[in-house]
Amino acid sequence: MNIYQPAEDSYFLTDILKKQLPLLLQTNPGLTFLEIGAGSGIHLETAYNLGIKKENISSCDINKQSVYHCNSLGFKCVYSDLFKNLKGKWDMIIFNPPYLPEHQFDKEKDTSGGKKGDETIIRFLQQAKNYLNKNGRIFLLLSSQTPMENIKKELKIYHTNLLGNERLFYEELFIYELTF
Repeated sequence: MNIYQPAEDSYFLTDILKKQLPLLLQTNPGLTFLEIGAGSGIHLETAYNLGIKKENISSCDINKQSVYHCNSLGFKCVYSDLFKNLKGKWDMIIFNPPYLPEHQFDKEKDTSGGKKGDETIIRFLQQAKNYLNKNGRIFLLLSSQTPMENIKKELKIYHTNLLGNERLFYEELFIYELTF
């Protein structure tokens, strides 16, 4: 499996981070940051460049090449399927999940979110609350290509705030801020 390279979804999340992180750092200069599915490390670098201390940035990926790459950039990155190999709690967790339904030509874990496309997101939402500090927040990217019925059931435990949406020619992307 190759490292997931930044695309429209990654750049959209980067833009949201550039708007939101400076505001969050004003009230919490010691903000701790976790990215699930670090891929190329683009969001780790963005977080660092915006002022999050490198020692406060953590990440994981299910792709061993991504783990190696992000560690070579100087970031803490562990091999993990979602939170399985993580210990601790964070002020912010971000996730640009695999959200497309499995396709006969694409069954890669970095793009396919399962048979329907929502399975990885549902597992994330069920687990994430256990890894958030008090007053913590989650930034979650979702797509119009993903079936939302079961995701909406899981979102009921969170307060949701739409931070932005971006229409592409084949889908619409949404980034939600989730809090308790």
